[in-house]
Amino acid sequence: MTIPHDPDGRRDIAHVGPIELYTPVLDESADFFVRVMGLRAVHRDDSSVYLHTWDDYQSWTLRLIQRDAAGIGRTYLRAAGPEALQRLVAKTGATRVLTDVHNLGEVHVCTDPDGHELGLYWNVEWYRADDTDRPALKNQAAAYPGRGANLRRLDHVNYLTADVPGTSAYLRDVLGARCTEQIVKDDGSPQAIWYSLGNKTYDLVYTEDWTGTRGRLHHVAFATDTREEILRAADVCLDAGVHIETGPHKHAIQQTFFLYVWEPGGNRIEICNAGARLILAPDWKTISWTKEERAKGQAWGLKTIETFHTHGTPVVAPAGDPE
Repeated sequence: MTIPHDPDGRRDIAHVGPIELYTPVLDESADFFVRVMGLRAVHRDDSSVYLHTWDDYQSWTLRLIQRDAAGIGRTYLRAAGPEALQRLVAKTGATRVLTDVHNLGEVHVCTDPDGHELGLYWNVEWYRADDTDRPALKNQAAAYPGRGANLRRLDHVNYLTADVPGTSAYLRDVLGARCTEQIVKDDGSPQAIWYSLGNKTYDLVYTEDWTGTRGRLHHVAFATDTREEILRAADVCLDAGVHIETGPHKHAIQQTFFLYVWEPGGNRIEICNAGARLILAPDWKTISWTKEERAKGQAWGLKTIETFHTHGTPVVAPAGDPE
């Protein structure tokens, strides 16, 4: 088969699609996302629960899967079209094809250099609101819920990786993403990278894993409409007994307003508002942050909490340092 040429080369992925999270306490994690975060449970099988954020056009946003340890499962990336999917399959060398993923068409499975599994797809079933959540506005996926943290959509995934330079090259050369910002070490090599798939400031983030382990998760982020909803989410989490790790506050990198909490399974969840910043320049130059600049803390002076550099899922202990 002849694969059509794309002269741009960086528009083959439309956006990050649904994701999977592992949790050892499935029911508790599902309750957290429904009751506290404001998602809607839309499907369930023997070992997992599918959840939907209220303005995701796709039929599900998050699949929680029962596992012994927390962590990230497959991240699905929607191609920009059938021909774009062909190009992605050729570039990634994806040979495994799934036809049984809930409400998705053919999924071509590949892995990044660190072993995180990615699912490339085009065909998808759109969300169908019923009488209980039908929106008044026809250009909205579901009715505005106005409950809990009221999460609107998935925003980004931040993975941990043992090889930041290798992963950076894969994102750039294979997936066609572009690095908008990065943290660099004293020798100039990247320690953390923020990559954009479209005009959002970032979609996929990789941070150096301090344990040297492969395939782990730092956090998954969901977006709200406004900063004020993040402040409300802090009160909602406080009353619900959710562990608030840090925030509300504002990052210096990417200027994201944030709140970090831990869901019952142990995965770190970011509630964020970064929608005001878009990367419209086609020749955007990567912004690099040094160790000295990072030592100043977040945008308004808040020092980064220690667990932000020591907690990832699944939990592992650094060599010679038992957890």
